[in-house]
Amino acid sequence: MLQGKKILLGVTGSIAAYKSLLLVRLLIKEGAFVKVIQTPAARDFVTPLSLATLSRNPVLSDLFMADTWANHVELGRWADILVVAPLSCNTLAKMASGLCDNLLMATYLSAVCPVILAPAMDEDMWRHPATQNNLQRVQSFGNRVIPVGKGELASGLFGDGRMAEPEAILEHLRTVLSAGNDSSTANGSPGGNDLAGNHGSPELAGALNGKKALVTAGPTYEAIDPVRFVGNHSSGKMGIAIAKELAARGASVHLVLGPTPLDPGVPGVTVQRVVSAAEMLKACVDEFAGADIAILSAAVADYTPVEKATEKIKKTEDRLTLELTRTKDILKTLGGQKKKGQLLVGFALETRGGRDYALSKLQSKNADLIVLNSLNDEGAGFGIDTNKITIFGKDGFEKAYEKKPKQQVATDIVDTVIKRLYA
Repeated sequence: MLQGKKILLGVTGSIAAYKSLLLVRLLIKEGAFVKVIQTPAARDFVTPLSLATLSRNPVLSDLFMADTWANHVELGRWADILVVAPLSCNTLAKMASGLCDNLLMATYLSAVCPVILAPAMDEDMWRHPATQNNLQRVQSFGNRVIPVGKGELASGLFGDGRMAEPEAILEHLRTVLSAGNDSSTANGSPGGNDLAGNHGSPELAGALNGKKALVTAGPTYEAIDPVRFVGNHSSGKMGIAIAKELAARGASVHLVLGPTPLDPGVPGVTVQRVVSAAEMLKACVDEFAGADIAILSAAVADYTPVEKATEKIKKTEDRLTLELTRTKDILKTLGGQKKKGQLLVGFALETRGGRDYALSKLQSKNADLIVLNSLNDEGAGFGIDTNKITIFGKDGFEKAYEKKPKQQVATDIVDTVIKRLYA
């Protein structure tokens, strides 16, 4: 996908600049041509010699060097894509205001190619209203902002603000370049650098920048003994598709994933693996307070064994009787904790009476939307790549969709969520 592509990498003054070395190495390994522009501050964090050696090109930094002028217009037209990684808080502010005081900014303002930005900063900087306003502004220009990660920061704090890993940035590059093969629209023009590629309605692209989303996916397994369990056939495909779509719109996504062999491999998504309904409940409760959106698509077991044998149950009788007890309802629990401004979405998989059950579930669980799918519909249900849904809203909204691939279904769901979130 990146073979022969011309990648212009901007490196700014951030402790995360060391990751740019890893990114350059990955790009070269993919067969891309790489040129690097450093801001003056970036040279304090990673040396031009290291970047030049890995990129196999001289590193550019100054508009004027001796008697030579670095042609920023030519650079902006040479590249198939410009990626700034890491993007510091300072450079973000310059991009938002159009300030042009170094070679990277001059090139950015001249670029006619897609632009991807990978922010990196401490959590307090990241959450500051000025930073969030700047992010929304650069995104409105058509630039794609890769969600930051959550983890240990240079300050020693634990929180949001970590630059996306080089492998995740590589995936975003592939996505944008693949989506843009038929587009020649310049940076800043309407639709030029659509943040979400082909994801969703153009006017909704990037609408979730700075938002946090919680998604559940897959089944839960309720242990009978160390080798047996009560479970279901959910693959997790629908929830993973939703997580991917939310991340593509700019959200920071926490995916709570039940036992499934699928590897989400979604840039911008933090995956937390769980097994039982109790583990999924705890993970959701821990994350929900800080979430703007929660979409609970997991097929959670309604019942769990009262007693779980510590040793494998031996075959001694022709029949085995299990006593089951209800698991705690995750959607209802979160519905009871929901605060103003949070949007809660549940799923209902039925075989009969689906519409009535979905409507009653909206009220009883204090959900904002319910996504109904029926096992009676061809192409809907567990383990397949398509789905057919109807979305119900607590305000009387009801819309049925035709059978589609699950990634397109995810687009419909996220479009509806965004419109509700900003209603």
